Amino acid sequence: MAEFFGDNLKLLCSHYRSIAEVCRRLAINRAQFNRYLAGQSRPTPFNLKRICDFFGVEEYELGLPTEQFARLIGARGMQPSPGLDSDPLLQLLQPLREQAGDLRRYCGYYFEYSNCMSVPGSILLSLVQLREERGDFLFERQERQERQEHARGGESEDWVRCRYLGAAFYLQDRLFLLDYESLTGNEMSQTILIPSFKSRITRLNGLKTGVSSGDLRTPACTRVVWEFLGAEVNRVNAYRQVGLYSPDDPRIDADTRQRLGGAQIRQGLFEIE
Repeated sequence: MAEFFGDNLKLLCSHYRSIAEVCRRLAINRAQFNRYLAGQSRPTPFNLKRICDFFGVEEYELGLPTEQFARLIGARGMQPSPGLDSDPLLQLLQPLREQAGDLRRYCGYYFEYSNCMSVPGSILLSLVQLREERGDFLFERQERQERQEHARGGESEDWVRCRYLGAAFYLQDRLFLLDYESLTGNEMSQTILIPSFKSRITRLNGLKTGVSSGDLRTPACTRVVWEFLGAEVNRVNAYRQVGLYSPDDPRIDADTRQRLGGAQIRQGLFEIE
């Protein structure tokens, strides 16, 4: 564990505002914690358990090679993207900024539930962060699905990961979200959500359009539910829940299933004449 522990711990801490905040939450002395980060000292079994419980990781995982550990927790994908305001998609939508309303009350983390366009009959749970940057409202959505080859016992990478970056606009009582898949650049989607008029945001309903990831890349539309998690969350723990679920999985509650309309997807909405 000693070889990679410090770097992996730094990676986990990068999900928070500062090392001081992590130390304060863990109630661990900052000087001692710095020695952990530098690989100069190993935590006691008691402190190690506190660290693992706080970040939502297992002790053995902290000893994995850093590249493997980063893939495991999706750490690289959750880092803010510098210069996102210069993205061509946002430049194209610049005129909408003057017309859009304030989305600050909606900023934070969400679980997004949708009927999976690529695996019909499954529910896709994604992790979304909506944030404000210099007056613009940007969001990032993390998805991952198990590869079919791995499910059949193949030797390929076990997960397919997608990272969507986009912009959000509040236009006349509707939330419009446009994004693109940033790792491949081969897909865009649009989500329209009905805002919440309650004092506390819990869930948002809407529709999402996009394409399936199959060979035909069929245009499709599905109902979508956003479940508000909070302004700050344990991102490692939240990311671990991202993936595909069966509609009858006990982790998908009855209200979400009902809002999704029984795993219904409309495909082939557009015909070429």
